[in-house]
Amino acid sequence: MSSKDAGSGLAPQNKTSWSSFLKSIASFNGDLSSLTAPPFILSGTSLTEYSAYWAEHPELFVAPAKESDPEKRALAVLKWFLSTLRQQYCSRSEKLGSEKKPLNPFLGELFLGKWDKNGDIGETSLISEQVSHHPPATAYAIRNEKHGVQLQGYNAQKASFSSTIYIKQIGHALYTITPPGSDKEEKYLITLPPLHVESLIYGNPFMELEKSTYIVSNTGYIAKINYSGKGWLSGKKNTFNASLYKESDGEKKPSYTVEGQWSDTFTIKDARSKKEVETISVKDLTTTPLTLAPLDQQDIYESRRAWRDVSTNIDSGNMDAVSTAKGKIENAQRELRKVEKAEGREWERRFFNRVEETYDKEFTDLAKKAGLTSLESDKTGGVWRFSAEKAAGAKPPYHKTGGEGLGVSA
Repeated sequence: MSSKDAGSGLAPQNKTSWSSFLKSIASFNGDLSSLTAPPFILSGTSLTEYSAYWAEHPELFVAPAKESDPEKRALAVLKWFLSTLRQQYCSRSEKLGSEKKPLNPFLGELFLGKWDKNGDIGETSLISEQVSHHPPATAYAIRNEKHGVQLQGYNAQKASFSSTIYIKQIGHALYTITPPGSDKEEKYLITLPPLHVESLIYGNPFMELEKSTYIVSNTGYIAKINYSGKGWLSGKKNTFNASLYKESDGEKKPSYTVEGQWSDTFTIKDARSKKEVETISVKDLTTTPLTLAPLDQQDIYESRRAWRDVSTNIDSGNMDAVSTAKGKIENAQRELRKVEKAEGREWERRFFNRVEETYDKEFTDLAKKAGLTSLESDKTGGVWRFSAEKAAGAKPPYHKTGGEGLGVSA
């Protein structure tokens, strides 16, 4: 769908198909991700690629590691997190004209890249892996070794319909740094916002965030972000307000407040002096492109190479070919699961390990403060943690299983 179509509603030839899709959503019970979407809202991009949105501003990603004051470090983490929201939740609709349905990753799918060295920032690397298929969950690790910064996490999505599509995000992110002059690692647990789809009936859907999320640190600082969408007061979409406070002081005595639009401009204020600290125009921030290996040098399990035929045919509109290419991968995956079951073994995750929910008491304490009374690991195939040991010196081929897992000979 072109941007012209998106802005004025659906193209005439797609209206009937879209209406039928809306009717099927309204009458469907269960997770909407299993429904077949109309061809014109399909994306050739896999969900494994979405992990990259966390660090498309590498300078903000590493900024907390340069800050010696713990309160300002916590503020830098909040600022970085808020800067990721535009990329995560509205960059696709702006680029493509409307939100598209991504490809559902297969178990073991990988998306690997790096943001190249840039002055003092250094190199930042990304590892994203589909660690569970039933239920689907993607894990990721983003690392900048020069500044000792790491973000890891995992997420799954549960979609339902009630006048529009609601998406519950299950999982969390964990940002860690070792501050200047310290040998103690700081942890920042980040919860994920619920979503709903706006403008669904008009055929140019876009994401809106709702309710609240938290960033809770082991330094005693907590950030709470409240999402309000297009409020009747502001009249602007993507609106939010946030506060950063010390746990011992409580939410009613914040150190800093932030408000504005996460997709446009927001302002940080010192809550004690009432003075403005900084106004940030996220729509004007330059994103740093992720560097990937050339397609012919990628592992067969890397997203771009694995989905190449599907993506190419989505772009050209050849939906019969899309179905054939998708089916080849899906059938091969089903056969592989049958073999594993018969042999009494489980698919081996390449870069991540499954851990117990209570594996780390400090993390468990942070989770409770962030409102994560349960990690709902049954809905993500487990609790997933990055393994630096598995990643050390890793190079293709990444999996022991070859092309038979994807229905290809190479």
